[in-house]
Amino acid sequence: MSSRKREKKDRERSGFYAVRTTAGQELNVALLIENRARYSKLDVRSIIVSPSVKGYVIIEAGGLHVVYEAVRDIKHVKPQAPVMIPRDDIERILIPKPVIEGLEEGDIVEIIGGPFRGMKAKILRVEVAKNEVILNILESAYPLQITVPGDYVKLVRKRE
Repeated sequence: MSSRKREKKDRERSGFYAVRTTAGQELNVALLIENRARYSKLDVRSIIVSPSVKGYVIIEAGGLHVVYEAVRDIKHVKPQAPVMIPRDDIERILIPKPVIEGLEEGDIVEIIGGPFRGMKAKILRVEVAKNEVILNILESAYPLQITVPGDYVKLVRKRE
């Protein structure tokens, strides 16, 4: 059997398992799991720590028994059974959703970057293709329109 076919078959047999951890300790747990997997030669293929999923470490392994062995007696792992996660959900976790997609005209945002950092503004127009937002600064004495990158804004309140 060729190595590519073998790799594909191995990947089909592997699964993604969510392991519950203490919130804020996900990276520490992942590093401990990595060390144990490396030195015990466990069949752990990847370890995912996503900022969008608090309190969980996702492990790709050859089977549930491998996950149990990898997390056994690690300090911040909660004593709950690991949950298998479908591949589609993993792709949603790994591919970040741009901030600009959830914004609409009339929403109130806070500017988190650039010279207007910390000011509140109302969205006048969203240009998704350019990843830009045209804003009206609310804290200005006169109408002030600015254009900022979509990454520089954080949603405060949706339009009423």
